[in-house]
Amino acid sequence: MFSRPILRRKQTLAAAIRRLSLSSPDSSPHLPSSLSRYGFRPPPSLSPRDHGSGAADASGSERRKGKPRYRPPSSLDREGQNPLHSDLPFDFRYSYTESNPDVKPIGLREPKYSPFGPGRVDRIWTGTCAPAVDPTVRTLDGGDGGGEEGDGKKQARRRSREEILGEPLTPAERKILVDKCQRNRNKRQVNLGRDGLTHNMLNDIHNNWKHAEAVRIKCLGVPTVDMNNVCAQIEDKSGGRIIHRQGGTIILYRGRYYNPKKRPVIPLMLWRPHEPIYPKLIKTTIDGLTVEETKEMRKRGLAVPALTKLSKNGYYANLVSMVRDAFLTDDLVRIDCQGLERSDYKKIGVKLRDLVPCILVTFQKEQIVIWKGPNHGGAAGTPGYSEGSSSSPGLEPVSISELFDEAPV
Repeated sequence: MFSRPILRRKQTLAAAIRRLSLSSPDSSPHLPSSLSRYGFRPPPSLSPRDHGSGAADASGSERRKGKPRYRPPSSLDREGQNPLHSDLPFDFRYSYTESNPDVKPIGLREPKYSPFGPGRVDRIWTGTCAPAVDPTVRTLDGGDGGGEEGDGKKQARRRSREEILGEPLTPAERKILVDKCQRNRNKRQVNLGRDGLTHNMLNDIHNNWKHAEAVRIKCLGVPTVDMNNVCAQIEDKSGGRIIHRQGGTIILYRGRYYNPKKRPVIPLMLWRPHEPIYPKLIKTTIDGLTVEETKEMRKRGLAVPALTKLSKNGYYANLVSMVRDAFLTDDLVRIDCQGLERSDYKKIGVKLRDLVPCILVTFQKEQIVIWKGPNHGGAAGTPGYSEGSSSSPGLEPVSISELFDEAPV
């Protein structure tokens, strides 16, 4: 019933469209004649162009050149730029507190690729450091020209540092700066961890000095075994002065006449270089003992009660004094290092060997076993032991009283 009217309407609509198409041949078969009569015609300026030919349009204006493709910035792209030059007179190393320039490696784990990137620094990477002087240059007396700064450079650098630091701070000024750097008032902080004072940390310190006169440094992990060395290296490499130290927290002052616009050029390391290969720390036999005596000592050392248990990323500044006191009554000391990285407790053992001093027995089962040796004379009578001694040769011993003496009012 309802399908017949719908069919009739469809037939009527189809006949009307057929009539319109026959009456207007120029128009489209599915569009009415009024649309073709009043339809929009674009002006010549908006007419589509022939992009393939590249010819000029009707107005004679040339085709606009397209934008160059976007190239993301890259630190390795040094096209047309000269290598960076730094006036810092010391050798660039990955870590200044965890490396000893006097200990020579026996091999390298990778080719001598500079961690600063190819062509970014005008210093040669030797595999362990980037010396301030070209190591291939030799002096007139036949010695090597490379190495650390000479006496003349040290004196000039010391004078420049004293000029920047200016007059010593008064107790009132020091108290104000320390209060400003407290954790409840200032969130800015530089973290010093298992790698110690790294090269890129110097850039972080100067970035903080741009906004504040002093910066807070939090020290944790392996470097805290020798805090005197950490304080001496921070002052020496950054040029600042430590005005406060409490545990592993250090407040580093930039100086009265520090100008952020004249800060030294510090090129950044783009990756961490592989550590070189050093001689074995644990020998098959201990000097002066036979193989059987060495095995018996290692077995006995693992059985003695542990002196202390080290926590991961802890504060170990009291470890040296604890070991010295333990050697007054025992000849073997065991330190429990379960949970620590193997490289971490090996570095702790090396620091104890140099600071106590003592002889390393074994690192088995995540333990540090050390022997006081046959010629141990006690904590005060130990040869080579002095207050404020540091594990880094070439650095003057720094006592805590000299670092934090109060300036006269």
